[in-house]
Amino acid sequence: MTAVRIGYARCSTDKQDLEANRRILLDLAVPADRIYLDRAYSGTTRARPGLDQALAAVRPGDTLVVPKLDRLARSVPDARQIGDTLVGRDIRLQLGTMIYDPTDPMGKMFFNILATFAEFEVDLLRMRTREGMAIARAKGKLKGRQPKLSTARQTHLLKLHAAGEHTIAELAELFEVSRQTVYRVLERAQATTTTTAA
Repeated sequence: MTAVRIGYARCSTDKQDLEANRRILLDLAVPADRIYLDRAYSGTTRARPGLDQALAAVRPGDTLVVPKLDRLARSVPDARQIGDTLVGRDIRLQLGTMIYDPTDPMGKMFFNILATFAEFEVDLLRMRTREGMAIARAKGKLKGRQPKLSTARQTHLLKLHAAGEHTIAELAELFEVSRQTVYRVLERAQATTTTTAA
């Protein structure tokens, strides 16, 4: 069986970020139909559907290609676990243009350094976010979590759902939110309708 290249990247909700990662993978010779992406999933969350699909798609002799290590994992233990699993399955891991070779001491050290820096960046971001929120709260500017969908977009979603032509998964993809967000919008609308009726 011919070895194939499978691409994976974790992206933010920003479309530009999504396309940038897709372009990088295409430039690294990954076929468009072999690219798996996770949008709006934290790198510290191991349960990522796109990653699970990519790991299920690779076979012995294949190469899993990621733009950068922080697109694959954002913690040292997670990076090592994924790397070790791939090695155990005889699957190569390519980070950008570099092939990770676990048998090379320098390659192994470089991999661990990259994972450590990725984890450090996450911790730093968390710390800055907490500090920023504390300052905003002290100034009375923190008004709680903003809804992922504006009122107008929620109304549009409810109309499409009422028409019955889209599944929850399709609505989530269409509005670029999680299925849980779609369910929350529907539940709030149902609760409002029930309260109004009463």
